[in-house]
Amino acid sequence: MLVQLDALVSRYDEINRLKTQRALGLMSRYGQQVFQLLPVMLHFNHPLLPGYVGGDVPHGIWSFQADETQQAFIEDLCQNANCQGGLSTQDRAIQGLYSMGSTSSIGQCCHSDLDIWVCHVAGLSPDRLALLDLKCQQLSKWAEQRGVDLNFFLIPEDKFRQHNDAQMQGENCGSAQHLLLLDEFYRSAMHIAGKRLLWYLVPRAYDEQYDAYVTGLFASGQLSQDDWLDLGSFNRIPAEEYFGSALWQLYKGIDSPYKAVLKSVLMEAYSHEYPNTRLLSFISRDWFQQHEGMSFRMDNYCLMLDKVTNYLKSIGDMQRLDLVRRCFYLKVCDGLSHPNEEGSPLWRREQMEQLVAYWGWSPERLHHLDHRQEWKIEQVKVAHAELLEALMHSYRNLIQFARRNNISESINPEDIGILSRKLYAAFESLPGKVQRINLKIAPDLSEPDLSLVQVPNGRLNRAGWYLYKQSLEPSDIIGRAPLEHNSYISKLVAWAYFNDLLTAQSRVHLFNQGSDLHIDNLHQFCRDLSGTFPVKYPRATNVALSRPCEIHQLSIYLNLEVDPSSHWVGQVIEFDANSADVFSFGRNMECLVGSVDLVYRNSWSEIRTLHFRGDEAVVDALTTILGKMHQDAAAPETIAVFCYSQHFRSLVRSRFQQLVAECIELRLARDKQQLVKTLVLGKEKYGIFFERRGVSVKKLENAIDFYRHISHNKLDHLPLRLDKTHSQHLPGIVDTYASEGLVQFFFDTRNARTNIYILDEANRVEIYQHFAGNKDELVAGVNRFYTSSHERFSDDGQFVNFNLPQYYEIVEKGETLDVIPYRSQGVGRDPQVQARDVG
Repeated sequence: MLVQLDALVSRYDEINRLKTQRALGLMSRYGQQVFQLLPVMLHFNHPLLPGYVGGDVPHGIWSFQADETQQAFIEDLCQNANCQGGLSTQDRAIQGLYSMGSTSSIGQCCHSDLDIWVCHVAGLSPDRLALLDLKCQQLSKWAEQRGVDLNFFLIPEDKFRQHNDAQMQGENCGSAQHLLLLDEFYRSAMHIAGKRLLWYLVPRAYDEQYDAYVTGLFASGQLSQDDWLDLGSFNRIPAEEYFGSALWQLYKGIDSPYKAVLKSVLMEAYSHEYPNTRLLSFISRDWFQQHEGMSFRMDNYCLMLDKVTNYLKSIGDMQRLDLVRRCFYLKVCDGLSHPNEEGSPLWRREQMEQLVAYWGWSPERLHHLDHRQEWKIEQVKVAHAELLEALMHSYRNLIQFARRNNISESINPEDIGILSRKLYAAFESLPGKVQRINLKIAPDLSEPDLSLVQVPNGRLNRAGWYLYKQSLEPSDIIGRAPLEHNSYISKLVAWAYFNDLLTAQSRVHLFNQGSDLHIDNLHQFCRDLSGTFPVKYPRATNVALSRPCEIHQLSIYLNLEVDPSSHWVGQVIEFDANSADVFSFGRNMECLVGSVDLVYRNSWSEIRTLHFRGDEAVVDALTTILGKMHQDAAAPETIAVFCYSQHFRSLVRSRFQQLVAECIELRLARDKQQLVKTLVLGKEKYGIFFERRGVSVKKLENAIDFYRHISHNKLDHLPLRLDKTHSQHLPGIVDTYASEGLVQFFFDTRNARTNIYILDEANRVEIYQHFAGNKDELVAGVNRFYTSSHERFSDDGQFVNFNLPQYYEIVEKGETLDVIPYRSQGVGRDPQVQARDVG
């Protein structure tokens, strides 16, 4: 056995050398520099080096010895800084440094990111871990300055022997994946520095006695613990992990759709083989132990392609198989119809040529895929629909797998809420929402000409506005299909702007029949929109996604489509300049606001649009804005009001801005029992009632009617009504979190009992007192209902509901109450039990 073990060790080192050579050959010059110097930055913590952090920072890599490149860098650094003593360290907190993911595989490109596992000793204090995390963040910024996307993952050596209680943040999947993450690591890991990975040397026959076998290797002296890191093994993936992994891959699909489709179908293939799943990491290890040299069986992406190909063929899904092959080809990003670029590795091109020949692709298909840089909106819409449907298809199949096996998810309730709301913000198609469809599919969707054409009621085509990517010249537009249709124009302009079709260089054309919109106002609206919102906006933070949604940036556009003052030509308008009311103007008491368009960005980084017109446009817009602000919300960071009236433009704008500010102040006022604002629109009077859990509006016919309504604690027949029998039991903190459009669960475990307060989408309340069940089981059951209900899928399978309920706990902080996201109350489980067959 000793001879065989020595052979495996030599093979391990040789394979790792070849992987490193391939990885460096696929990197840019700066990428090579970052990759080669990374061990130096983590071995030492010195002010001369990038990533330096003061304090007791864990550093020092076990058995690290600088190679020629690293030693030359250290010597140059010390010489330039006149550092006579050189660099040294006594710390050995880092067991090993490894890359994972696409690095060294056929899927690596010149712009691929670097995912680095920093495996450290167990038991580091939270303070020291925070310092190491800060050091890694500094190194990521240093790499970013060189055009390299560098992500670090801090992994304690005993991570996969413990219950997974990690929190999701950034690129860290948190509780969404655990042993599935280890499977991906083992099949793709490349040793950079420190201890080598022991798992690859253990024969399959000893997997059931893995720990005993490893202990024997160390005890007999065949291997030294100073040279080898043991992260543990696993026989199979627990079924609970598939749901969390499906959500995580969907989330990754927002930025890397081609890779996410491959990984989502892989999870589906794994579940199809359950409980006797052949994991890719084990397939790769078996090949390594039985064969010499590199092979596609040692390539993470080729293994994945082989697995999903066999699965999709077995179920006869040739349509998705074709998409998977295209995703693989585009992920590899070598255009075979282009001449071989200088420096492009020959081994990868030859392998892709063999695959494409086997697939039987035509030159035309290759040409189409290789010119993805030139794709425009039509091609992107088709690709987006295909990719999204494939991701959702895998997600639905994994949900059905969970139902068949009667399993619950292992993902923490807080993480599942955050992930589902990220997916809701990215993928859920809702009226008025601007869907961003270019998921890094094509680089430039800008159009030189965009035309907006209005079709009035009573015509053959559906009434509303149509967007074209041509001018209005008959030779350009006749016979062309519109890109989008909507009942109001602001949604189309916002869609074109946030999807990068509309730029400062675009020529915008207008043909309208039935609105007051003038081409000059349309151009001004485009400038106002682009001047208010950046095309790229920051992603929602996990903190924001764990709270009810809030409006961050609000823009209001008055009289864009309907302008009451545009029909005043030749009329004598009588009004008092000192007391003019734009909402009930002149002798005829006319409201000068005919239409209100809203565009806003919320705390979940969605872009929403709304349109109101008619006699009640002002109150409808106001109550909609205010209804999207829960009691504890912050006021919008910016509020911009624009007006396109032909007359009194400045007066209308300033008065409406004042009204909005007053109403927002009333909505967010603290400790209010009931506040009312009256507003006269034209000849009608309205009362806007500000209550703790929402805003309602009532038309007031006369003074008696007004005082009758104001005398009641709540208005009748309104969705925001709270039964008086419940009011005495409901903590006030619940009211402050009440948010329209969400189902919210509040767990109150004070006084040695559990009360549950449930608010539905309309903020109606239900109270369950003295709940004696298991909260984790309740959360899992509710989530299963929302994700598994057949009613939530349309006939064509397009729709999936990601707007899962939010779960909170009410806690005491001193003498006040606070609300925090609910996390699982489960305790750590035995890792062997965790990995058992739960089917």
